[in-house]
Amino acid sequence: MNHSIHSADRATHLKIVVVALIAGIAVAGFGIAARTSADYSQSAQSSQVVKAGKPVVITSAGTSELR
Repeated sequence: MNHSIHSADRATHLKIVVVALIAGIAVAGFGIAARTSADYSQSAQSSQVVKAGKPVVITSAGTSELR
């Protein structure tokens, strides 16, 4: 068995590419399936308005300064 990728033949390189492609498709498919199962839809009845408070600037001394 040859343990170097540099001296491997064409069939070995092709196997590596095919396995990597299948693994990439599986990961992408799992990510798409996991993302679409959650309900991210928003409507006028369910959305809530968040109002901003006073602006705060953090200095390097760790104290807060209001502007």
